[in-house]
Amino acid sequence: MATHVITGAGSGIGAAVTSRLAERGDELWLWARDAGRARELRERFPGAHTLTGDLAEPERLSWALGHQRVPERIDALLHIAGVVELGPVGELTPKVWNAVLAANLVAPAELTRLLLPQLRAARGQIVFVNSGAGLRTSPDWGAYAASKHGLKALADAVRGEEAANGIRVTSVYPGRTATPMQAKVHQQEGKAYDPEQWMTPESVAATVLAALDLPRGSEITDLSVRPGP
Repeated sequence: MATHVITGAGSGIGAAVTSRLAERGDELWLWARDAGRARELRERFPGAHTLTGDLAEPERLSWALGHQRVPERIDALLHIAGVVELGPVGELTPKVWNAVLAANLVAPAELTRLLLPQLRAARGQIVFVNSGAGLRTSPDWGAYAASKHGLKALADAVRGEEAANGIRVTSVYPGRTATPMQAKVHQQEGKAYDPEQWMTPESVAATVLAALDLPRGSEITDLSVRPGP
């Protein structure tokens, strides 16, 4: 039974991944921003453990983990949580930039740092669920794409630094997926949202599990998945 720490388990891709791992009986440690959200996650995924800390405040995550029980070994750390705010660079304020970078880049970096000892003990794996915006960008996507380009750089750096410790690192770059975040994106774009046009969270979850289940001795480093026929 593998042990996984998962951010973003409450909705979208994170919920789909968590459901798949729960079905096969793995040990789940789900990240929640507060005690109320942690309770909701335990009710939704019976048997799961929870860890609490606000990813919007990465500078407080060390303190938060220091006051909780954490697993001694972690087979996989899955960074799936994220936020999105669209707008032209000429209108984005430092408050928006800081909020997006904190949740999408600095928090994953800090959680990785804090949990590396447990990952090293298990010769585990880190999966960064990135975005197509981590490889390219478009007008109005500057802040979000910058955070995701940074997340790719983070993953690449950790992969090189931790290879000698047996840690595998995978970045997954989903295209548009039918999630609550996608509904928010369409609202910000001023477009009608039709979830039938986009990939399902379950299809991205299958991609994530394929990377997790790859036999040792091989590693998926970067994997893009797009809506298709």
